[in-house]
Amino acid sequence: MTEVRTGLGALLGHTVDGVTSFKGIPYAAAPFGPNRFRAPQPVEPWDGVRDTGAFGATAPMPGYLPPYERLLPNPIIEGDACLNLNVWTPDPGARGLPVMVWVHGGAFVNGSSAVPLYDGTAFARDGIVLVSVNYRLGVDGFLDLADGKEAAANRGLLDQIAALEWVQANIEAFGGDPGRVAVFGESAGAMSIGALLSSPRTEGLFARAILQSGAGHHAVTPATAALVRSELAQRLGVPATREALAEVPLERLVAAQAALSLEAQQTPDPARWGEIALNSMAFEPVVDGDLVPDLPARGIAAGAAPGVEVLLGTTAQEHRLFLVPNGMADAATEPMLAGLAAAYGLDVDAALGTYRARRPDMPPGYVLADVMSDWFFRIPAIRLAEARAAHGLPVWAYEFAWSSPAYDGRLGSCHALEIGFVFDTLANPSGAAMQGTTPPHALADDIHRAWVTFATNGEPSWPPYETERRCTMRFAVPASEVVRDPRGEERRQWDGRR
Repeated sequence: MTEVRTGLGALLGHTVDGVTSFKGIPYAAAPFGPNRFRAPQPVEPWDGVRDTGAFGATAPMPGYLPPYERLLPNPIIEGDACLNLNVWTPDPGARGLPVMVWVHGGAFVNGSSAVPLYDGTAFARDGIVLVSVNYRLGVDGFLDLADGKEAAANRGLLDQIAALEWVQANIEAFGGDPGRVAVFGESAGAMSIGALLSSPRTEGLFARAILQSGAGHHAVTPATAALVRSELAQRLGVPATREALAEVPLERLVAAQAALSLEAQQTPDPARWGEIALNSMAFEPVVDGDLVPDLPARGIAAGAAPGVEVLLGTTAQEHRLFLVPNGMADAATEPMLAGLAAAYGLDVDAALGTYRARRPDMPPGYVLADVMSDWFFRIPAIRLAEARAAHGLPVWAYEFAWSSPAYDGRLGSCHALEIGFVFDTLANPSGAAMQGTTPPHALADDIHRAWVTFATNGEPSWPPYETERRCTMRFAVPASEVVRDPRGEERRQWDGRR
């Protein structure tokens, strides 16, 4: 066991195979009672030595429905003190080690730092101080309740900022360098980082950023946020105010949140749901004119965060995760495919002809998955990379292209598949439902090493992205390689549309 002292008190870490971990460290006060719906509040210092042998409480969440609860392990740990983080370090007595801060995904309503695949041991083994963060989710984190008094908008993002401020203040005690912080996240975690990149309130908190399957296109207007607030209040039979919603029992509130999210997905009417009709996420960052001054993609296009080095990308077939396990990929029809392409603003005949050219025998539901993957994930990542490159700012692109054996191979290179490879946690059995029992460890060596190299040196091992060659590292088997403008003919179908 190892003791370190932070600005709030002493912590007792646990060492296994040369890596010392500190779990469940509070970085802000419990966000309930008088702190409900407020910006994160300071933690009271403690006396004595605080043991850190177990993960802290997770934010309230509904959990995943079948069959996703098997594919996406999602521990739920009871307790109010859910604003906590974890640290893995190779040596608390070291100085100047690079730091990586993980922001988990989960569509802004699920997930936590306790997910087994997020274990930071391999990063610490390779000289990184790894930090993983819990933040408020759903209604507590992202329902827009800002009233100019007690409630704050974008509380989940404010939590992430508070955690990064904790890192700046305390990470030297664990051997880390506060000037060498790389923030990285996947899905909603990456979308959060897109928002943080665009925000004037994050300057100096991180020097590098990795965005996995998320960029800067997913935030809602205040009008859409107001629609969600009104709909939730009507479901609960209470006024749409901070005070009234704070009185609703937590279990009832989370249940109503889940029901609202499901309805928005199943009946995507733009007149009722605004941007959510296509985004499929009822709870996400809101453009509040302060923390998020504009849609993050526009802020980044205007040159936000010029001092931050960025690496970003997607998996090759993101949306198969959302359409294969539930049977939608096999049930979808040609009219559904054409209708969605039209809703995305594509020239239906030209675009679907282009997609079909590479997939002549593919059922419509699988073409649909690829079109949705591009709209939701790949094109936003490309737009962010293009924006950075246009300002002469450093940016690198990747694609994860190994296919899962699950569902007889139909799951493909789906959303979230790369996470166990990035963390080099393939041996953890919790990932087997998605990655199978014999995933290629050499591929984990490739992508994990690239993330470590980027966090350490500020660039990976391939050329930066620019719009002439569009160099992209494709992580694949039998070998990873740099490709130029992958699926460029499909990319061009979105010009002027996203």
